[in-house]
Amino acid sequence: MKIGNIDLGERPVMLAPMEDVTDPSFRLMCRQQGANLVYTEFVSAEALVRNISSTARKLTINEAERPVAIQIYGPEAEAMVEAAKMVEQAGPDIIDINFGCPVKKVARKGAGAGMLRDIPKLLDITKRVVEAVSLPVTVKTRLGWTHEEIIINELAPRLQDCGIKALTVHGRTRSQMYTGDADWDPIGALKRDPRIEIPIIGNGDITTPEKAVAAFDKYGVDGIMVGRASFGAPWIFREIREMLDTGRVEPVSVAEKFELLRRQLRESVERIDEIRGILHIRRHLAATPLFKGLPDFRQTRIALLRATTENEILKIFDEIEEKYFNEEGK
Repeated sequence: MKIGNIDLGERPVMLAPMEDVTDPSFRLMCRQQGANLVYTEFVSAEALVRNISSTARKLTINEAERPVAIQIYGPEAEAMVEAAKMVEQAGPDIIDINFGCPVKKVARKGAGAGMLRDIPKLLDITKRVVEAVSLPVTVKTRLGWTHEEIIINELAPRLQDCGIKALTVHGRTRSQMYTGDADWDPIGALKRDPRIEIPIIGNGDITTPEKAVAAFDKYGVDGIMVGRASFGAPWIFREIREMLDTGRVEPVSVAEKFELLRRQLRESVERIDEIRGILHIRRHLAATPLFKGLPDFRQTRIALLRATTENEILKIFDEIEEKYFNEEGK
């Protein structure tokens, strides 16, 4: 599969753009674990144009994480065009436009999935961004605003006509947010549409290697994107890649998983500072499947999420590994 001249190989697996999750350290880790393409946190066009320092820092790219896409969002064409030009100077491989974020603070301003309520404006922004930059431009969006407004199969050809090089579709509507099951049938129908020539990437509920294989085999997508299933589990990309390439998965050892969590913690603290780095990493610690189903774990989980120093968390990791994984972990 290619996006422009970026060759991602056969059946590529991508790390989805996620606010407060896909920082440079996590992106690099996921690339090293087998992700074929990684996306930055989404970048507010308006904040970037206003030179907000916290937003500008999101453009930082590590050469080792390539290929990498920077994703932008915003409700106004002028700011989106200017932001796209600024992003191009940061040197990503791809510029992605977010027309899919469902959270209220974004959508109610007409950005993200909110743009699905104004298709002429959505198409105008897309066309103008494509014309403003020389890098490949892609779009990530949802099926529609509600179940009564599933529009992706008519929207996709129009986006293609704007000049985008790939389209990612999350199999939910905006009204669903992240609830219920992702519906891949419209994504599969899109792949069968003879009008569509650009790659179609499917997103939503890819939580296991088996589901990744099914997404390719059943729906015929060109690539898949993994989001929330990567929280506290960057090794999911290694497992999916092995299943796609060999038909089997070599289990990642508990010791390796703990080492990856320790690395996430260490690099988060180094990148920001101890207090904010720990706050940033808590989403991963709360969601990691490594701790799912452990008996009598509630108090340990509370202690882990209340810890305020790196050493305190590392000590709890050691205690968990010794108590629950002593034989396997070693």
